[in-house]
Amino acid sequence: MTANGLTGRVYSSNAPSAAGEPAYVLLHGIGVSHRYLARLHVELAQGADGQGQQAEGADQGAAVYSFDLPGFGGTPRPGRQVTVGEYAAFVAAVLAERGVESCIAVGHSMGAQFAVEFSLQAPGLVIRTVLMGPVVDSARRSAAWHVLALTRDALFSEPPSTNAVVFTDYFRAGMRWYLTELPVMMQYPLDVRIRGLGQPVLVLRGGRDPIARRPWCEHVSAQAPDGAFAEMPGHGHVVQETAAGDVARLIRRWAGTAAEGSAAAGGSTA
Repeated sequence: MTANGLTGRVYSSNAPSAAGEPAYVLLHGIGVSHRYLARLHVELAQGADGQGQQAEGADQGAAVYSFDLPGFGGTPRPGRQVTVGEYAAFVAAVLAERGVESCIAVGHSMGAQFAVEFSLQAPGLVIRTVLMGPVVDSARRSAAWHVLALTRDALFSEPPSTNAVVFTDYFRAGMRWYLTELPVMMQYPLDVRIRGLGQPVLVLRGGRDPIARRPWCEHVSAQAPDGAFAEMPGHGHVVQETAAGDVARLIRRWAGTAAEGSAAAGGSTA
């Protein structure tokens, strides 16, 4: 899929959303791909409760779109550095070509930056925004600190299966492209840009996430005009992979509450 001079891939669920129901758009972070969002993709597409049962009131066969953004997941590397805004415009162009009329943007890590910028660029398309493990903590704006936090997360908060997915994707993206895009991630002022969002926003973190720390995530949710915060105890940075069913249920429940005019996310959830 090529748009705005950039080439990536998009993966969609088989069934379209019911009339009037928004699609889910899942955006990965730096170095990785759609693969560490695959479990969440399936949960949201099926509307299951995590035990294979249809959740009460859940969307039936929701449309879900996951991306391998340009330069990641084995897609062609652009010949230049790509900004957060350009990635967001790429996503918007692809969804327009697919005929998507409304969606919930769900971003993880640097993908949270893409989700915020996408929501700012396309306020008529994005009706709600979910930021999972958002970066970059304004009090920890150091590449060295992030390397240490990522190492700590991999060693102490993630299972081997999750690390295998993440680090395989890092290898495919390559160190050169990772380092090309790292300054873009580090310089993006997420807690400032989020103030311009008109959509309800949910900020979600794993309780053992050393990268997106709780004070930072609470600060981000407080900056959004209509923000909410939730936490999954016992999980690390890649919470959507290790707690896909719980994350999907929380997103659906919050999205329904937000649609009724409340941003309450129900606090912490196990």
